[in-house]
Amino acid sequence: MAERPPQEAGSNDVAVDVLDHTVAVRPVGEIDIETAPSLRLALTEALAHASSAKAVVVDCSRLTFCDSSALNALLTARRAAQETDTVIRLAAPNHQLQRLLEMTGALPLFPVDADPPTDGRIPSDCVSDN
Repeated sequence: MAERPPQEAGSNDVAVDVLDHTVAVRPVGEIDIETAPSLRLALTEALAHASSAKAVVVDCSRLTFCDSSALNALLTARRAAQETDTVIRLAAPNHQLQRLLEMTGALPLFPVDADPPTDGRIPSDCVSDN
């Protein structure tokens, strides 16, 4: 079993930005069994600020790895979001995350945007509009 270098202080924190038309969740690095609780907390916080008119967008552009723990956090948040007709979108997912979503059949559950949110608007060049 390969050891990982220790994570930098604060690297488990997942930023939540409440923007004009979206709530952006911005995880960084690896999301695995050790760091998934931070993602879960951030998604819960984001959902508190979201609504049917204000989607949650998970900015995946700075993620390097996601395992089943991250997927579980996303699916749990999606289920909670459905109760208020809120959409959870994934922005700029890397190949590894897209493959995980494909292999598990979860890809159709999340609309995917090509670019991360910058000004609160959902990008017009969406990869898919599920």
